[in-house]
Amino acid sequence: MPKDFNANEVRVILPGMPEPSDTAAGPAEPSLEQQIAAYQREFQDLDPQVEQVVSALQRLNRRMNVAYGRQTAALSISNAEWEVLKALVVAGAPYQMGPGELAKRLGLTPAAMTHRIDRMASEGLVTRERDEANRVRVIVELTQEGREKWVEAMRMASVFEEDLLQDLSPEERGQLGEMLTRLLCRVEDTQPDADGRLTDLD
Repeated sequence: MPKDFNANEVRVILPGMPEPSDTAAGPAEPSLEQQIAAYQREFQDLDPQVEQVVSALQRLNRRMNVAYGRQTAALSISNAEWEVLKALVVAGAPYQMGPGELAKRLGLTPAAMTHRIDRMASEGLVTRERDEANRVRVIVELTQEGREKWVEAMRMASVFEEDLLQDLSPEERGQLGEMLTRLLCRVEDTQPDADGRLTDLD
């Protein structure tokens, strides 16, 4: 699921209101081919095959993030809150983690994690209680409402993702998945700290 939602990209059309023109929306983004050609013009050592793959991934990621952001907004949760829900679900029943574990998983500072947990607890998405066996330890637990939000977000995402991949055969999907996983493994090996956030999502 991703993660960057920009409310400025959402346009509301009221009955009787004309569709905004392309000109009003600003200049269109150059096509992938145009972008690569411009890069080659300015940087002759560019490998067009590499640039096509990387630029396509970047554009796809950006558009997927916008789509996912709209889905979480429709559920009245933020992308930052979705990250916490996901981490707790992935941890498995009883869907509990310590604030420190969550902060490390999400690449956040302890202060930012505390702020996020405070907000989510007030919204009924998680609870925060002292561990009965160790009163020093705090346990963050997913609530039923929080789990329902996660499930609904997954339903919405699965519809979008199936539509995204509709032009690929099962074999092509498998091949694409394997190739992207190989790329991911290389990044994880060479950039082991790349899973952290440079800035918080809050």
